[in-house]
Amino acid sequence: MSIGVVVGDLMAVAEVGSLWAEAERWGPVVTGKRRGEIAEAAFLAKVASLGFTVSKTWGDSDRYDFVVDGGAGLRRVQVKSAHCEGEDGGYSFRTHDHSFRAYCAEDIDALVAYVVPKDAWYVFPVKVFQRLRSLKLFPETRKKRSKFEKYREAWGILRK
Repeated sequence: MSIGVVVGDLMAVAEVGSLWAEAERWGPVVTGKRRGEIAEAAFLAKVASLGFTVSKTWGDSDRYDFVVDGGAGLRRVQVKSAHCEGEDGGYSFRTHDHSFRAYCAEDIDALVAYVVPKDAWYVFPVKVFQRLRSLKLFPETRKKRSKFEKYREAWGILRK
């Protein structure tokens, strides 16, 4: 996947994989916050390539990261990313902010979870996770234990 950024009349394009490789090369300098920022850049490129109009919120004060327009109205989206596989082969995502306040329908319309090493995207409506503290995703398997697989690449949720 490529990330495109418009600067004046010029379009700068970078491969997401090379962005991650570059970030990994920096080692400890790449903080969790920086990894989140890189994942947000990947999200921006992904939804733009799917034909959505997307806007980034200003600052870190809002409960959502982006506003996405898929044609049926504006959707507030929180983006989460996971970079390390757990011992059970799963990837964990928090469904709350840093102060442990759970995301709810008053705050966001969807949570997008990005499993970075597998380049796997999951789009969840609030009703799926509103009573959960976290989500565990298993992108390597399509078995029954992966009850959230139906939300993989479910970008239509942002068009409803």
